[in-house]
Amino acid sequence: MKLQLIALFTVCAAAHAQSSVAKLSKDIEAIPATQMVEVVIQFDNTKFKDFDKALKAAGVNINGKFKNFDALTLTAPKALLASISQMPGVKYVTPNRSLRGSLEYAQPGVYANIAYQYNWTGAGIGVAIIDSGVNPAHGDLSTRVVYSQSFVPNDASTADAYGHGTHVAGIVAGNAAGSTVAGSSRIFRGMAPSAKIINLRVLDATGAGTDIAAISAIDRAVELKNTYNIRVINLSLGRRVNESYTLDPMCQAVERAWKSGIVVVVAAGNNGRDNSMGTNGYATIGSPANSPWVITVGAVRDMGTASRADDRIASFSSKGPTMLDHVVKPDLVAPGNRIISAMSSATSTLPAGHANQVVNKNYYLSGQSGNSPYLTLSGTSMAAPMVAGAAALMLQKEPSLSPDTIKARLMKTATKSGLPPSFTYQMGSSYKNLQHDVFTKGAGYLDVWAALNNTEVVPATLRALSPKAVRDTATGKPRLTAYNVIWGENVIWGDNVIWGDNVIWGDSVLTGTNVIWGDSVQWGATTTSPYNVIWGDNVTWGTNIFPLGMSTEGDSDLN
Repeated sequence: MKLQLIALFTVCAAAHAQSSVAKLSKDIEAIPATQMVEVVIQFDNTKFKDFDKALKAAGVNINGKFKNFDALTLTAPKALLASISQMPGVKYVTPNRSLRGSLEYAQPGVYANIAYQYNWTGAGIGVAIIDSGVNPAHGDLSTRVVYSQSFVPNDASTADAYGHGTHVAGIVAGNAAGSTVAGSSRIFRGMAPSAKIINLRVLDATGAGTDIAAISAIDRAVELKNTYNIRVINLSLGRRVNESYTLDPMCQAVERAWKSGIVVVVAAGNNGRDNSMGTNGYATIGSPANSPWVITVGAVRDMGTASRADDRIASFSSKGPTMLDHVVKPDLVAPGNRIISAMSSATSTLPAGHANQVVNKNYYLSGQSGNSPYLTLSGTSMAAPMVAGAAALMLQKEPSLSPDTIKARLMKTATKSGLPPSFTYQMGSSYKNLQHDVFTKGAGYLDVWAALNNTEVVPATLRALSPKAVRDTATGKPRLTAYNVIWGENVIWGDNVIWGDNVIWGDSVLTGTNVIWGDSVQWGATTTSPYNVIWGDNVTWGTNIFPLGMSTEGDSDLN
């Protein structure tokens, strides 16, 4: 078979030797030539027939195709991938990369409790939870898990063996059945307690998954959009950035879902404390959160109170701008620290390994003890479903809203004030004063009630893509520049209303005296390591693999 392939692609490889590398991701280059590699091949169009026939004639089997995404997967020797990449229509080739999964006070803290009082509960809206599975037997979720499918290789179970996806689903749509009982002093209700849940499992019992599994799940959500009225996808998972979002297959998949009419919400990542690149946590947004199309969510500490006055940015929350493309992220922030939500089962990996995070019944039922069906977790994985649930409420109220209008309303109505800088202490060490600039909190703090009451609409001809940061040569600091989208187009969305009073769009430099960008990174000095990391062409992440699961925010436990 190998000789057949070499003969088949030799001419093509010779003719395009110089351009082949551009179509192969850099992480393929390090793979030994003889190693078999499972890859994702993206196309410029959907004309696969000739390509399909040529591969089959040479004995290469195509592993799978996507119905709503111009790509296929196959396994071939690394030595032949450059030649394969030069076949007509091939856009970009990447390996099947690995990825990981990244109420009591949080729901009223973002004013979702007011929406509940007006019967905005997400009824009729389908939310696809692409995660480690969902336990449909949990009392807070039962009867509303309307579809389940596993994309984990060689594992057809849709149960949540890890314990992450059920927790996420509870934040989106838990109805508090397990805590709304006689004598209860606390209620653990999700954001959209009547929403339908579409359970698409992509993470295994260790919380690990792959690009192909996640892309397949996104593809399936688009396919089932009309069947279950799937209007929202939640992705509390991700991996490091390896190339521009214009080539990254995960980013391309979420963009396709967005264009199909589905709001895609993604966790920013939990690497805000990572200083391995000398950036104090800046430029640590993961993929596909780096896509300008999606709503990327950072995390806030609600401090265990319903009041927003004492809330702070969680130090673990990843910061922008994104690597390579310099997209301004996150788009907004929401509670993601010590969030109590549905527990899959006591034997799932997370609760079994962190017994102190299982909520004891005496926390909300006086005089009772023993483990409850709830678990406490932290991370931007918990903040993202807050926003996904908010989107479901908005769509129940106005079913005709486009994903772009949902994103624009959430960003415009996000609270701009508050979240003052603060020190964070953990294990005896202090982290640098957290500067709440646009790369840390985006457009602000989620306000569900304000978003529900906003009536402005993004014109069908425009988009709500997140803007790009560029280095201003006059000041040595970043400024924002919009894509050809809504920001700056008119008084409704333009100038200062999205990001606050201190940002001017277009070619102007910053105005005002407040610290917008923070001073913990040398943005302008081209000789510094942080400058080269953020504004350079190379991705140099250090050693961190950037999981999006849980994060620590205290002295000894996961909170």
